[in-house]
Amino acid sequence: MDAIRLGIVGVGTVSLRGILPHLSQSDVRDRVRVQALVDPVGERAEAAAAQFGVPTYFTDLDDMLDHGEVDAVSIASPIGLHFEQGLRALEAGKHVHFNKTMCTTVEEADALIEAARRNGVHIVASPGEVLLPQVTRVRELIAEGAIGRLAWALCGCAFGQYHEREEERLSPPGGRPIDPAWYFRNPGGGPMYDMTVYALHRLTSVLGPARRVTAFSGQAVARREFMGLGVDAEADDNTIGIVDFGDSTYAVVYGAPAGMRAQEVGGVRYFGTGGTIEDTLLNGEPFDFPGREFLDNASAGDYAAPKRLLPHVVGPHLSLPEPHVYEDVMQLVDWARDGKASPVTAEHARHVVDIIESAFRSARTGEAQELRTTFDHPSSQARREAVGT
Repeated sequence: MDAIRLGIVGVGTVSLRGILPHLSQSDVRDRVRVQALVDPVGERAEAAAAQFGVPTYFTDLDDMLDHGEVDAVSIASPIGLHFEQGLRALEAGKHVHFNKTMCTTVEEADALIEAARRNGVHIVASPGEVLLPQVTRVRELIAEGAIGRLAWALCGCAFGQYHEREEERLSPPGGRPIDPAWYFRNPGGGPMYDMTVYALHRLTSVLGPARRVTAFSGQAVARREFMGLGVDAEADDNTIGIVDFGDSTYAVVYGAPAGMRAQEVGGVRYFGTGGTIEDTLLNGEPFDFPGREFLDNASAGDYAAPKRLLPHVVGPHLSLPEPHVYEDVMQLVDWARDGKASPVTAEHARHVVDIIESAFRSARTGEAQELRTTFDHPSSQARREAVGT
């Protein structure tokens, strides 16, 4: 079959660091070809197109959808723009990959899922934690009772000053620095939507759908700095929540400006009456799963190493950044090109959005929030077995 013609929406750091380097490799050209770029900064889009051999570039999304000759798009713009841009692409009959997070509200997610159904196209929403072999094995270990009765879990990520210091921001193609201000503004800013989303996908991949959320949330750092200029922040950057999975099983979830950053973004600790699982350790000892040897030999500084076990991450892709983003793009390519449905579902992504949105609503109202979404996944059955119901 012909290669899928892909348009990339947003020539920011994730596109420059991950999507474009992966998709310009020769081993994927028979399956996917980047046909067009779109970014409001025209000189950046033009320079990136020249650097990565992309035939066309645009400064307007509708122009690309109308004239870019694309079959699918990857949305890699600020999270607050995802809903509007994704909806326009779906209504134009394009398959859509959303680089985390799919959108910011359940209402938006409902509209996206309905638009995809109505137009006969597919959605894949990063991150695809469900595809990692170590996550599958954690789900199995808990179901087998390896740590006794599961009681609670801990996950999240500390924001720090990560985005102000990304190398790609200072000297991108075209020369104009990439402003990180959106990370600190609403909608879509803050560590919950940007980073804790990974942990929530992994957590729910193991435990299944959650039932309700309660949280406290506020802003700890009101002003940030990029290239000597102040950035006034709006979004909450200090959120601590408790997610209730039913049967007295809970998870503490955080998105904070400082403190403990997981060994890898998305890592989860599980605590049971008979032991603990922390990332790839069972009671402090490594447990086995496909790819264990690769991880054991990985560099201690390679935070993305666990995500290099994803199915499409082979050959030259093993040494490139953002392998999980590449994997999710390829999940969409396989679905659109070969009809191979991805387990990285929009319904799962919607449930994670529900958890984040409900956490902020709980913080505002002072009341626990019932989640109104769910998703179909084997983890639901695994969790029922783990608690003996």
